[in-house]
Amino acid sequence: MAYALKESFLTLQGEGAQAGRLAVFLRFSGCNNWSGRAEDRAQGLGDCARWCDTEFVGTDGDGGGRFELSALLDRVRALWPASIDSLVHGPYVVLTGGEPALQVDQALIDGLHAMGARVAIETNGSLPLPEGIDWICVSPKRLMGGQPQPLAVRHGQELKLVWPQPGLDAAALEQLEGLDFEHHFLQPMDSGNPELNERHRASCMEMVRLRPKWRFSLQQHKLLGIR
Repeated sequence: MAYALKESFLTLQGEGAQAGRLAVFLRFSGCNNWSGRAEDRAQGLGDCARWCDTEFVGTDGDGGGRFELSALLDRVRALWPASIDSLVHGPYVVLTGGEPALQVDQALIDGLHAMGARVAIETNGSLPLPEGIDWICVSPKRLMGGQPQPLAVRHGQELKLVWPQPGLDAAALEQLEGLDFEHHFLQPMDSGNPELNERHRASCMEMVRLRPKWRFSLQQHKLLGIR
């Protein structure tokens, strides 16, 4: 199998419970909620098509391309600093997208583990995942029709909800709180409009005040000017 990646790079994790951690990011092309093309924002399966700020179309990004398994593992090795003692700190690899669950399979997870990596995934949770992923972050989405997208992944380490999303309210948060996750984060939606973004941050902070199981998460990589 050849894996299609938009880009791959070494950076710091910018969001959630692992923020600040050195990580190799593998951004997989494609998503099951929309095409990623601007002209399709009103036509995607998921309402996230209207506000998604991630470029995941094609394989032409930095470190992108089509990789057989061995070549992709070599790419991870090349990105992880050689000065780090791999016996103590093997690569921390974040599988993201788009929707990585469209491509990530057991062979990739097993191959990464065989090289000593710890594996994280950032997923919308609508598709089943291979076994053995070390850190599962689910970011639930709403369908265009107004209902939450059904979740195939209902347990993991981190639940990260972009907020506010039209059609998702306090009742939806209460339902999500019943899922088996260690951490619950609300992350302000980035609209590209500073005034609107300020309202989104205020809405997150108010909801955290009302429902303290949730914690506030910022996209720190944007504040730092890194990927």
